[in-house]
Amino acid sequence: MFLAAAGAAGFASRAALARSHGMMLHLSCGAVGVKATQPEAIAYAVKYGFDGVDADAKFLAGLSDSDLKRLLSEMKSKNVGWAIAGMPVDFRKDDAAFAESFKPFPASVAALKRAGVERMTTWIAPAHAELPYVANFKTHARRLREVAKALEGEGMRFGLEYVGPRTSLVSRKYPFIHTMAEMKELLAEIGTSNMGFVLDSWHWYTAGDTKADLLTLKAKDVVSVDLNDAPAGIPVEQQLDGKRELPASTGVIDVKGFLGALKEIGYAGPVRVEPFNDAVRKLAPDQALSATKAALDKAFATVG
Repeated sequence: MFLAAAGAAGFASRAALARSHGMMLHLSCGAVGVKATQPEAIAYAVKYGFDGVDADAKFLAGLSDSDLKRLLSEMKSKNVGWAIAGMPVDFRKDDAAFAESFKPFPASVAALKRAGVERMTTWIAPAHAELPYVANFKTHARRLREVAKALEGEGMRFGLEYVGPRTSLVSRKYPFIHTMAEMKELLAEIGTSNMGFVLDSWHWYTAGDTKADLLTLKAKDVVSVDLNDAPAGIPVEQQLDGKRELPASTGVIDVKGFLGALKEIGYAGPVRVEPFNDAVRKLAPDQALSATKAALDKAFATVG
């Protein structure tokens, strides 16, 4: 069996919570420093009351039809689904690296689609060492359009995340996309029907974006969501991307406003914690996952 047994009461409470806020509680083990295989991640989701997990394309591609059918059946019985898969194509280097890494991509997408995965995401670096903004914009649009079309052909959505901290923006010579408004322009330039945002409360806060900005979106414009807080006592322009906190832990980021806006536009997709927090990463897996789930519950409690 792929999954450990869990009590019916746990499934009932998780389902009730999911219905109350309309979004998927997404367990991304790697984002909180927990190493886990695909079966282990699913078992953790069951144990701690998450609704969905990251999909591992390599693992899924290696399953026989009968093994995949059994896995999906067990996931369904435990009320655990797929949240997202990471996008593996290397689009940040030169054209040769992009072309080479794209070759196995259609097969990877097919494996994910076969398992019922519907969303793939990646992030956009907010600065470049060599390319000025316009050249970098054109390069991103051209390469990511190829990725988007491959996903669109399989009925999968593709989400892009902007990176907001000022400290990241000046990390290289040429600043690039780092706000919601700029990401809207890139999504429009790519132009496929399956594109959308990965919205992170951390980047939303550090970019200076607002609840009003979120309310300009529709539910279909958002592919996935990351939920984090920021360290207290540090000016927003000095916040460092690798120094975040669990959501609703410091109150620096307006989690109520952020989640409230998503709820208002009708977003119903995955929401995960991605704090890159040293203290969380040093915890034993059970402690880290318990703390992650508690932080999510606390955050969602602010919006009812």
